[in-house]
Amino acid sequence: MNKTDRKRGFKSLLEVFLVSTRLGFTSFGGPTAHLGYFHEEYVRRRKWMDEKSYADLVALSQFLPGPASSQVGIGIGVMRAGVLGGITSFIGFTLPSVIALIIFALLFTGFDIGDAGWIHGLKIVAVAVVAHAIIGMAKNLTPDLKRKAIAIFALLGTLLWQSAFTQVGVILIAAFFGFLLFKEHDEVEEARSNFPISKRISVICLLLFFGLLFILPVIREVTGSYWIAMFDSFYRSGSLVFGGGHVVLPLLEQELVPTGWISEESFLAGYGATQAVPGPLFTFAAYLGTVMKGWQGGLVATFAVFLPAFLLILGALPFWDSLRKNDKIKGAIMGVNAAVIGILISAFYFPIWTSSILGPTDFALAAVLFALLAYWKLPAWIIVVSGAIGGSLLSIF
Repeated sequence: MNKTDRKRGFKSLLEVFLVSTRLGFTSFGGPTAHLGYFHEEYVRRRKWMDEKSYADLVALSQFLPGPASSQVGIGIGVMRAGVLGGITSFIGFTLPSVIALIIFALLFTGFDIGDAGWIHGLKIVAVAVVAHAIIGMAKNLTPDLKRKAIAIFALLGTLLWQSAFTQVGVILIAAFFGFLLFKEHDEVEEARSNFPISKRISVICLLLFFGLLFILPVIREVTGSYWIAMFDSFYRSGSLVFGGGHVVLPLLEQELVPTGWISEESFLAGYGATQAVPGPLFTFAAYLGTVMKGWQGGLVATFAVFLPAFLLILGALPFWDSLRKNDKIKGAIMGVNAAVIGILISAFYFPIWTSSILGPTDFALAAVLFALLAYWKLPAWIIVVSGAIGGSLLSIF
């Protein structure tokens, strides 16, 4: 690699880090809201990828276990600047909330901020951001009645049968119907995606994922090491999560509370704090690890809970890219992309809408924020600040 290529590579990594870090500071509202922020920043504003590539990446992240928004962010970083870009994107998006939760665990464990007005305002921001993202994606991914029908099916399935495996089942069924309905289709627009990862690296990542999943419990029993046991608990919890970050909570609670590693009161206090910070819900592990073993434990727990997601997305990307270019698979992917719209609408209603829009004033603030984002084209960070201020004012009056 010559000097010019190194400079260009460093510039790309720096760009990825700065953008993802800003998103890490401003992305409130949970995984579905994060996908909205990503769509606004990476697809609409910076045009790092097109609608179809983004939808394919979202579909893959929904299918894999782990935190969907973090996996999408890693995938975007990989497409922009290779494997180092994926690592950089992950660090940037995750670091702000990790630092905030470690500080909270060290200093403010008993401080209750869950009912603050600005927190409620940030929830309303999520309503505006997700609504804007869904409308934009639906225009491209559900243009005909067949795909609208698949989206409705996905909406009903995920809304009426809420379980950890419903999303995976819905996506598989949508892929089957997409394969049947779109065997012959006239989609001429090719997604401009590029995942610069060799299949050799991907296979290594997949082997590591499964190897650690089965070997860590054995090492834990043989050594009796507290750190190995801690790493194993967080790694296994991160490996078995389908359906978003909220699903990891009962797994972590089952791993940590009965063993006496953390009290029920401390667990719930940390969960409340996690709702108040931006970024992925999986960073709850930073709080838990810090309560258990100081800031070093916070870093180890964060690394352990996110490692499965990282290995899986790097392991799956090259194979996914090959499949999506196969004419026989394109119809199935069209069905999956339509189903993603239904899944996002379902998540938009519950929990985002139901926990945020509690009265006419909340709806009014959401409408104003949506207008600022969709019609005045203001950047997402301004919407976040405006929502926090609006929520504080609503709590006063």
